[in-house]
Amino acid sequence: MKVLVTGGAGYIGSHIVKALGEKGHDIVVYDNLSYGHDWALLHGKLKIGDLADKERLHSVFEEGRFDAVIHMAALILVDESVRDPLKYYRNNLVHALNLIETCTAFDVTRFIFSSTAAVYGIPDQVPVTEQAPLVPINPYGASKMMVERVLNDTAIAHNFRHIALRYFNVAGADPLARIGQARKDATHLITVSLRTALGMRDRLDIFGTDYPTQDGTCIRDYIHVDDLSAAHILALEYLMSGGKSSIYNCGYGHGYSVKDVVEKVKEVTGIDFPTRNATRRPGDPPILVADAARLKNELCWIPKFDDLEYIIKTAWEWEKKVHSQRQDLL
Repeated sequence: MKVLVTGGAGYIGSHIVKALGEKGHDIVVYDNLSYGHDWALLHGKLKIGDLADKERLHSVFEEGRFDAVIHMAALILVDESVRDPLKYYRNNLVHALNLIETCTAFDVTRFIFSSTAAVYGIPDQVPVTEQAPLVPINPYGASKMMVERVLNDTAIAHNFRHIALRYFNVAGADPLARIGQARKDATHLITVSLRTALGMRDRLDIFGTDYPTQDGTCIRDYIHVDDLSAAHILALEYLMSGGKSSIYNCGYGHGYSVKDVVEKVKEVTGIDFPTRNATRRPGDPPILVADAARLKNELCWIPKFDDLEYIIKTAWEWEKKVHSQRQDLL
């Protein structure tokens, strides 16, 4: 199949491109490289462009004649979305509209959307199912929820089927350390902890120690990026076989607190780096854990890397490589 991957040169996108390439698909990556890197593409062809540029987008679609689109391009920082919501609504919603309109114009009827657990806000029950109310507590989550609504309405009005994959906390790296998280401003806990262990930061701030959890810190469901990539392959195959539009949580069904993760990072690295208790960040729910039964039952998703130590080890090998050999890539 010929697949367009927007944002495919980024952290998660590059792992999805890797998985698509290993399956033999013909891949075109559309990325403005604001956060992605051309060296991260192990397969496929890169088309540099922005989703705001409708003329460029139409040109790529006209040339590509795609069977499906996987939409990864988005801004993802929760705290930044609180400070600058209009930036997030423009980039995540308006630009997605441009892409979806282009799909309908070129009769591309299969669409996989990178959504997020942030659409749930603070769920009443955990693990949270796909039927839970959507009550996001930050503009990032709200922007993703709005795109999901656009996709639903588009599917009603057009010959158009989509899968929205709601990511929980994605972490880890390629086991061969070829690709991994390469953003200088990465805020994900595991990445920040590892960079603190490497001495790239003076200390690790723990944002909030007074949450209603066992140790007072937030609890999250961490999924290895390769297991998440496998879910995209299954979603693509499902749509190509005639499957209907649907939504799936992507997580393991159990969580770890911030303190749990920090202790495991110290254990894996053998480095006892300094931490500091800090105030809560705006827009952070206390607990987010997935119920992924639908993904397992309907798409036959079988996670292979449900192990916090393994997740951290793969990320650690990548961070050490970048720090010692390829620091210029960050």
